Amino acid sequence: MKNTPNRFKNQRGFNLIELMIVIAIIGLLIGVGSYAWGAMIRSGNESAAAQSINQIRTFQSQYAGKNRGKFATFDTLITSVGLDEKFRGERPVVNGYVFTMTVEEPSGTKPGFYSVTADPQISTGASATGTRHLYTDSNLGTIKAAPDGEDRPAKADDPSI
Repeated sequence: MKNTPNRFKNQRGFNLIELMIVIAIIGLLIGVGSYAWGAMIRSGNESAAAQSINQIRTFQSQYAGKNRGKFATFDTLITSVGLDEKFRGERPVVNGYVFTMTVEEPSGTKPGFYSVTADPQISTGASATGTRHLYTDSNLGTIKAAPDGEDRPAKADDPSI
């Protein structure tokens, strides 16, 4: 019994099994953390896209009120009502979402019309920038989203978010 304390006193460091267990635990934490991080990024991108569509709806209403029912393109909204410069161009990519706008001029028989879609740049896999496809137009008072699990652009008859 006298030799037992000396034997443990001279032992230093970790043995191989302890080191392998620590590395496995660290690997597991990184794996779970990276998945949660990706989900958080996707959720943030989706929220930002919905917020951007809301802002575009507001700006379109302001523009139409000043321009006898005509609606504007992204570039016109940037110069006239202060839409963020990130939306410059035909199909701007903002926060991992591709925005598309169509505008129809008013005619003698029908009013002007616009529609905006926001689709994730990458919708599947580990590097997905979002999973929800969003839509609104001048006839809607809300934002529509394609049903969960459907990887297609949203349209007017989809459920509201």
